[in-house]
Amino acid sequence: MLKNKLLTLPMSPGCYLMKNKYGEVIYVGKAKKLKNRVSQYFVGSHDNKTTKMVSNVADFDYIVAGSEKEAFILEYNLIKQYRPRYNIMFMDDASYPYIRLTSEDYPTLKVVRDAKRMKNALYFGPYPNAGYAYELVNLIHELYPLRRCRTMPDKVCLYYHLGLCLGPCEYDIDKEVYREITDGIIKFIKGDTADMENKLLQDRDRFAEELKFEEAGRCQRLLEAIKHVTSDSQVQNEKDRRDEDIFGYYVDKGFISIVGLLYRGGKLLHRHLFLKPLYDDPEEAFTSYLMQYYQSNPEPKILMVPKGLDTESLSEVLTCKIHQPERGRKRKQVELATENARINLEQKFDIANKEITDREEIVSELSSLTGSPAHRIELYDNSHISGEYAVGAMVVYIDGAPSKKDYRLYRVHNRNNDYANMQEVLYRRFFRAIKERTVLPDMIIVDGGEPQIRAAKEITDSLHLDSVKIFGLVKNDKHQTASLMNADLELIEIDRESKLFFELTKMQDEVHRFAISFHKKVRSKEMTHSQLDDIPGIGPKRRKKLLREFGTLKRIEEASFEDLEKVVGTKQAGIIKEYFK
Repeated sequence: MLKNKLLTLPMSPGCYLMKNKYGEVIYVGKAKKLKNRVSQYFVGSHDNKTTKMVSNVADFDYIVAGSEKEAFILEYNLIKQYRPRYNIMFMDDASYPYIRLTSEDYPTLKVVRDAKRMKNALYFGPYPNAGYAYELVNLIHELYPLRRCRTMPDKVCLYYHLGLCLGPCEYDIDKEVYREITDGIIKFIKGDTADMENKLLQDRDRFAEELKFEEAGRCQRLLEAIKHVTSDSQVQNEKDRRDEDIFGYYVDKGFISIVGLLYRGGKLLHRHLFLKPLYDDPEEAFTSYLMQYYQSNPEPKILMVPKGLDTESLSEVLTCKIHQPERGRKRKQVELATENARINLEQKFDIANKEITDREEIVSELSSLTGSPAHRIELYDNSHISGEYAVGAMVVYIDGAPSKKDYRLYRVHNRNNDYANMQEVLYRRFFRAIKERTVLPDMIIVDGGEPQIRAAKEITDSLHLDSVKIFGLVKNDKHQTASLMNADLELIEIDRESKLFFELTKMQDEVHRFAISFHKKVRSKEMTHSQLDDIPGIGPKRRKKLLREFGTLKRIEEASFEDLEKVVGTKQAGIIKEYFK
């Protein structure tokens, strides 16, 4: 089938999607010529990791693109959509904070982690030390009177009365004033603090002469804070104060190590490290990684990469200048990034390889013990307090690794009946999978013994899911995981000292944690819920007005139409009276 399908591939640019026997997309790639690129996987010899990936390919699809640039962008979007297990995926630095300065008439400054979501804003960072980012923003708020509210209120707040905001919500402030403030903040964040320090020194001396020692003390404190923040030890490139990212990579033993040296204003803010198994051409993996990285992070002025790398498609997608230095200091910086990548790979290879090997051994042992495939395992648990706030949870492990994008949470409706709650969760999960023809698990593991296994078996039997094997994790008298039980209620003993037993216990703890976390969230929300939240057209502001005027929910319910009308208007007053009927 695959050979015949290969013959139909066009000699056009595009993307291909490799699928396993379950129909899951396990790899996404791009190609200048689809026919040549995809055919390479099925002819000749490959390294161990690529051979392993190809052995799991049961089918493939392809999408023709209009150009190599379109294929590059399409590849990124497909990787983001399917998150294939064999692709290089950028995730490591997604949580590093940035400082965002908005480009509004009355701008705001805050620490954020969504560096690509707002177009009309300037971003500074990333800041590997989140505490430093918050400290810097707090200092700037003391030095510059920016507004802090997310949405403009009707009246000035406490920050105005403390002299920390100019009050544009209530007073007409010249927008040019805020433009000057913005320019000062940009210079300050980039390390040019001389103007602000001189101003504070003059203010300190003036206040001291006027015997205003409290104000003078505040100026001195701010001067010390500036020195503390700007003395953060970072490598300084005095010759070039531009924003530059320098990336290098190193490949060995079936792994690719990528290192980025991120300079901002000439300062080395961060050394980014990335290590993953390699299943494709190293250059393609490296450029694909850079594409993903800059879809999630602001681009620098200049991106420097190793000489010899094909950057044509990358330069069409990125707006920054891509430089491949051949000599001098810049070349040494790229070589430094590559050397860091080599050291990173050698240091972390043994640990990463051991984790992968351990997962393979655990999956193989579980499959051998149960007589069932263990590619996709789903674990289920329920949580409630005396039947209140009942919830269910599902966690998924693919080839021994948690697949958090597949985790699911359920609100269930059978109160204190664990048996019925388990059945409800399983029925909803499998009925939807059958209806939408999505992937089914090889095995499910329920948290409990005979009752939960019987509950699960009734559901799988009713839906004719013979391929889904059912197991339960049985606990002993001390409420500790003791053994595995199959659908025939036979105990499968597992060595308590084995990696498999330890991993099953971790899986059980994970689904329990996931269920408990959701239960707490639901319980907290329900306990703080008010009937006013359910009235259509009554938002937060009107709720505050009603409670300020009437005091309690009962008084709102008993209030006359005329009294309500005075507070929220005719239309809303009618809605409230109708609701309480």
